[in-house]
Amino acid sequence: MDWAFPPNYSTYGVAIDQLFWIIFVITGIAFVLVEAGLIWFIFKYRSREGHTAYYTHGSDKLEVIWTVVPALVFVVLGVYSARLWAEIKNPENMPEGAIEFGVVAKQFEWNVTYPGADQALGTEDDFTVLNQFHFPSGEPVIVHLEAEDVIHSFFIPELRVKQDAVPGMKIPIWFDATQPGEFEIACAELCGLGHYRMQADVIVHERADFDAWQANQVLAQ
Repeated sequence: MDWAFPPNYSTYGVAIDQLFWIIFVITGIAFVLVEAGLIWFIFKYRSREGHTAYYTHGSDKLEVIWTVVPALVFVVLGVYSARLWAEIKNPENMPEGAIEFGVVAKQFEWNVTYPGADQALGTEDDFTVLNQFHFPSGEPVIVHLEAEDVIHSFFIPELRVKQDAVPGMKIPIWFDATQPGEFEIACAELCGLGHYRMQADVIVHERADFDAWQANQVLAQ
């Protein structure tokens, strides 16, 4: 059902999409059953001449069923999604040898910090580019996400990445783009009057093209 989502360029995007559709189908079935029951009750117990109202105490058996079944569904979904959540969000499961970047969100821009010539983030030769996020495809990427003022949300739909940036916290996130492309970072959290214009270009390169771009940026510093 690719029509419902932006194209997937993430290695873990398939699992996320599958979880979405599982939840969508379950909630869709529940919605149809509830609405069908509501319509049936409206029809069955409508006001009719010659019919008097009567009171019922319900059914203990039915109450147990509609309590236990949803509870079991929630437990199964919770266990399944917790495994996926840990695989994607737990810092202990982030891939080794990933390329690291720093991203600081502020009203209303994204500041992306790149490792310099030493290829290590957090050293003196790092450089920062405003509203441009370049990285190579086919390699895991770790972003250390921060916010300078209010809560923002780092959202790249094609990479199935969405994470709030919270003032006072540095939050690591990771992803792996499967192929080159051009996307956009959108702020998915209302962060002020200029929220609508808080976006940045995402350019996923082949490795050689990324190295060339980074080398040019280093020389320009």
